[in-house]
Amino acid sequence: MISILTAVLATIFFVLSIIHFYWLFGGKKGLASAIPTKNNRSKPVAIPHFATLIVALGLGFFGLLYLSRFIDITLPLPNFIQKFSYWTIPTLFILRAIGDFNYVGIFKKIKSTPFAKADAKWFVPLCIIIAVIGFLTQLFHLVRV
Repeated sequence: MISILTAVLATIFFVLSIIHFYWLFGGKKGLASAIPTKNNRSKPVAIPHFATLIVALGLGFFGLLYLSRFIDITLPLPNFIQKFSYWTIPTLFILRAIGDFNYVGIFKKIKSTPFAKADAKWFVPLCIIIAVIGFLTQLFHLVRV
């Protein structure tokens, strides 16, 4: 069970990383609903390319961490990084699901933009799923060890 969940997380993170790299290198598909706007007629909130790169690399790193757990190899990282990452990653996604109380998350104020609708339909549920699976895999791992 833990192996399947770990593989699912690794796959999700790699796919999300690839999508962000696609946008970083000029891809447009899906981008309109992936960036918050202040209202239906405004331009998207400016997101620097550097931020997209950091997110793409971070998601890829998360995928690598879960892949290493799935195939049971030790990455050449300090032990504390691997130890705390498996608690930190799901926590980050719970925080993302809660949001910033304006544009992003369950408690956002702006709810009628294309991003807000996609956030409610896809992004928040995905963040919750990632968090739940992340916490479950960590708990199963602790019980097994």
